[in-house]
Amino acid sequence: MRQVIKLKVAFLFLCLPFVANAQWFKHSFKVMGTMSHVEFWLDEQTNSLDVSGSELDTSHNERAQALIKSVEQEMFRIDQQMSPYKEQSELSLINREAANKAVSISVELFNLLNTAQHIAKISDGAFDITYASIGYQYNYREKTRPTQSSILKALPAINYTAITLNKEQSTVHFNHQGIKIDLGGIAKGYAVKRCLSLLKKAGINHALVSAGGDTGLLGDRNGRPWLVGIKHPRTEHKTAVHIPLENEAISTSGDYERYFIEDGIRYHHIINPKTGDSVRKVVSVSVIGKNPTYVDALSTTVFVKGLIEGLALINKLPEFEAIIIDNQRRLHYSKGLQ
Repeated sequence: MRQVIKLKVAFLFLCLPFVANAQWFKHSFKVMGTMSHVEFWLDEQTNSLDVSGSELDTSHNERAQALIKSVEQEMFRIDQQMSPYKEQSELSLINREAANKAVSISVELFNLLNTAQHIAKISDGAFDITYASIGYQYNYREKTRPTQSSILKALPAINYTAITLNKEQSTVHFNHQGIKIDLGGIAKGYAVKRCLSLLKKAGINHALVSAGGDTGLLGDRNGRPWLVGIKHPRTEHKTAVHIPLENEAISTSGDYERYFIEDGIRYHHIINPKTGDSVRKVVSVSVIGKNPTYVDALSTTVFVKGLIEGLALINKLPEFEAIIIDNQRRLHYSKGLQ
């Protein structure tokens, strides 16, 4: 076992292109730099509503396809708004201008930044969206990383307290010229939450939505729990543990997707805000809770904190549980799961 990045949750079902299996409808697509999946139960008794709550007069299959399309469109909308790689995104605008002036942003993005700041505070900075001030210098495809001198130069810009949010004017301002932010540790969970809300509003009671390592669930799997497997961080197509879940979300962070190895050291995308280097305390962290946005951010948080401090934090948060795989491939559970 070595170090870590965002683990894909391994599901005990095939992620296939759009198919109808009796009353189950499934669809997989790529967005936000990862594979996403939606699966839901649609029966003849399900309320004929669209995502806005209006009545529909369509066939069973047409309704299912319309719901799938709405989920896909919502994922792409959030990606267009919050991707640091898209020049026209709202996040890119912030990174270009917020160090020079207060930038007006949408209420939606403001609220997500506010949530990120809250998690930064309760984690003593282990979760910090300003990690991107150094994170952007890593290129995992090209297997390049910043020099130690570059890291030391950029470290002062990793400081969540240097972000000023003005709720009344819905603005964001950086108090340091070198700050860049990235929502990679929270945006996918938020997207999952939004898509589940769309399905619930349309009358769906049993559904799964995933984006990479982030998964949210509505209800059970029509009579039995959803069985979710946490991927083994060093063995492809193998799960480390299976978890039965209903009406919850799970996010897994690990070190085996976006990474490269240099001189026996694994460099990956989960950056320690205090060092500017990849975290190597554990290899996998899964967090379970009701809110997909929070479990996404907390899986990264616990990963950065490591085994002892990470479990201590989760054990203080009664709404969340965690499973950690350490560097010796041993499983550790928070108190609620023990």
